[in-house]
Amino acid sequence: MFPGFEDALAQVLSPPTLLLCLIGVVGGMAVGATPGLSATVGLALLLPVTFTLDPTSGLVLMGAFYSGAIFGGSFTAILVNAPGTPSSIATTFDGYPMTKQGRSETAITAVTTASVFGGLIGVAGLLLLGPLVADVVLAFGPQEYFWLGIFGLTMIASLATESLIKGFAAGFVGLLISAIGIAPVGGDVRFTFGFTEMQGGVPLIVALIGFFTVPAMIDLMADPADRSAAMHKERAQREPGMLARTVRRVLSRPINLFRSAVIGAFVGMLPGAGGNVANLIAYNEAKRASKTPERFGKGELDGVVAPETANNAVVGGGLIPLLTLGIPGAPADAVIFGVLMLHGLRPGADLFTEQGPLTFTFILALAIAALLLAPVGLVAGRGLQRTVVRTPTHLLVPAIALLAIIGAYAVRNNPVDVVLMLGLGVLGYGLRHLGLPPPAIVLGVVLGPIIESGLGQGLLAASGDDRPWLSFFTRPISAGIIVVVLLALLWPLLSRWRARRRQAGSAAPNTTASTGEGGES
Repeated sequence: MFPGFEDALAQVLSPPTLLLCLIGVVGGMAVGATPGLSATVGLALLLPVTFTLDPTSGLVLMGAFYSGAIFGGSFTAILVNAPGTPSSIATTFDGYPMTKQGRSETAITAVTTASVFGGLIGVAGLLLLGPLVADVVLAFGPQEYFWLGIFGLTMIASLATESLIKGFAAGFVGLLISAIGIAPVGGDVRFTFGFTEMQGGVPLIVALIGFFTVPAMIDLMADPADRSAAMHKERAQREPGMLARTVRRVLSRPINLFRSAVIGAFVGMLPGAGGNVANLIAYNEAKRASKTPERFGKGELDGVVAPETANNAVVGGGLIPLLTLGIPGAPADAVIFGVLMLHGLRPGADLFTEQGPLTFTFILALAIAALLLAPVGLVAGRGLQRTVVRTPTHLLVPAIALLAIIGAYAVRNNPVDVVLMLGLGVLGYGLRHLGLPPPAIVLGVVLGPIIESGLGQGLLAASGDDRPWLSFFTRPISAGIIVVVLLALLWPLLSRWRARRRQAGSAAPNTTASTGEGGES
């Protein structure tokens, strides 16, 4: 069934290959934990190194580095509210509140366990289902991507805990920010105010650092006593056996793990979506399925497990269309595609038959890298966590500010991005106090290009029809996504109706009891 699998298994377990996996994971984690240096940037910097290696070693190193970078973004997301990569956006929603509650070590342990699980499921999907599901990816056109973006916007109902109107207002702000620059369809220049540096738009990393990290720094400076209290809680809660208890808690929720991993693997297959979207969808579905959704956003363990499981499953899922069809599922996959082409390897069925040992060595190395996340992540992650906890606030804030400035500047080597980051940070801090949630704003920034490109390209593709807009409703997959969107919109109303019924049911016996007591007296 898998020609060359035995040779690949022997090669991947050899000491040189295992050492390459370890080096890749450690290097990737270091890059992923640095805001601004995303997995794509790290892989691009690593590309020249692969020229000196044979094809198998080069792919193994790139794959391990990719896995480590996606995982490394969760560290800063949890500890300082700064997603190291866009794939860790949703991890901040509950990860940073856990840090403020003195539970950052628990969060680090939970995301490590979830990342290992998600990585293994993604590799299993790549190994077993790759050629079967690749055809589904080809059926996705711009109309389907448009509705996928609209489905993403329904998450605002979950992110807006105080007011749905304010939540959608925040999402609209994010959509406006995503419209800055040159339009993806048509090439119109919008909202640049005459600055040529703004024609490239607002990079997602800059928006993430601005809306998440800058407000966190302002909070730390405004109320250092709050962090001191969290540090005391962290020390008080550190007990023997906490690592094992956290792992058991994560594994005791298999439905959340499997659901999030499947979401990550599937979204990873869709070109242009990747971990940016997968982690948000997984978080939203975990909250929607939870019996206690009110805990999300306040330090809920499932709120960090779901997005990290999904974004690590994206690694394997994104390689399915790459290896079978030559279509990169994410920007990072495009770099790996370049390595394949440089070594004369053409994706497709022949890659699995004629180059079986190389291909399966690469796939199995991803599984080894996922397993290495556990020991390396627990040592490096907990070490970083204890360093941050012990660092005084007057030293921590300047360190975070330095990382934020370097991260914003490194995206395009443009000082304007640093100014944008600071401006968006102040804007986010002010909007948060007005009740507009920053996560909903960032959601609009992430989904805006997907929605706009899907709408423009879909209308152009159907321009020969009498009614081009009908193509968004008549395609089978689009119709299926529309049904899901409608269900997602109705779900909050159904949940509130059920909650009111439960409250009415629990209030009725109390009323009867007090009436009976009054009659006896």
